[in-house]
Amino acid sequence: MLTNIIPKLPMRDKNVTKDFYLNKLGFTELGDYGDYLMIKKDDIEIHFFEFKNLEPKENYGQVYIRTNEIANLYQSLLDNTTDIHPNGKLQTKPWGQIEFSILDPDSNLLTFGQSI
Repeated sequence: MLTNIIPKLPMRDKNVTKDFYLNKLGFTELGDYGDYLMIKKDDIEIHFFEFKNLEPKENYGQVYIRTNEIANLYQSLLDNTTDIHPNGKLQTKPWGQIEFSILDPDSNLLTFGQSI
């Protein structure tokens, strides 16, 4: 039986990744193991592996995160000057979701969505 999924995303610099997720997005650290980082917020957990030679423009890492407070989350990110993806402003999608997207420092795409 499958019970959970935890994405693993590449990071070039653990300190930059940690700063972004902890200070901009409000995650907490679960573990720091040299070239491996684990973070958590509410019921969401994300792991990162070191990839020093990652070319951000060639990174296609993506995570879709469901939320039940999309408008509040969006506004909180705007308030703390987190950049919203230019093509990912808060909008209603034809598939019955309200969504927005951001890029982390390594160009991993984080899309947040809430059912209408």
